[in-house]
Amino acid sequence: MSNETLAEKKAQFDEYFMIAHDIPVNVQLVADKAVPATADLDSCMPYAFRIAGEMAAIEAQALRPLRNLGDHAAALTEYLNHQARKIDLMMSYILQQQDDEKCRYTTTRFGGGGIVVQSSEPFTPGTHAELKVFLNQEAAAIYCFGEVIACEAQEDGYHISFIFSSIREQDQELLVRASLHLQTQQLRKRAQDKKD
Repeated sequence: MSNETLAEKKAQFDEYFMIAHDIPVNVQLVADKAVPATADLDSCMPYAFRIAGEMAAIEAQALRPLRNLGDHAAALTEYLNHQARKIDLMMSYILQQQDDEKCRYTTTRFGGGGIVVQSSEPFTPGTHAELKVFLNQEAAAIYCFGEVIACEAQEDGYHISFIFSSIREQDQELLVRASLHLQTQQLRKRAQDKKD
């Protein structure tokens, strides 16, 4: 990604759906050469983030075969979903221990291509950062690296756009699912508000 122009990075960033939603993010600036290749990301990732990703993959694989059993599996599926929810809550607590208050920002928008965070200070485009994205509603967190591709002055400070420069495929898919899940919730709420 480093060989692409800023315009190409912005175009790639805009290819993904983004939703306006605030989620906590840790942003720690790093040197350009400190950004690992995506293939090497697991080796530098904190253990809590690694096991969280593995647990989500295992859960999805475990429930898939039960769908083919029809009505007989409904009670079992419900029980397993409750067990999975308990594990998600515990994992969420463990991941929250990775949240460093000194590095905390809040997103204004996020999606599969990157995030936009609110900041009181400007960031220089081309700057790289270690990112920890905390998806509390999904009981998940993502560890990745991003590059600043835009810094826009706003009434509330600056909106800093980060494109993901090193992120695992399953984590990017999780961000896409989370953004679509939030959009579904917003649409349902809007429809309910129209009924009322």
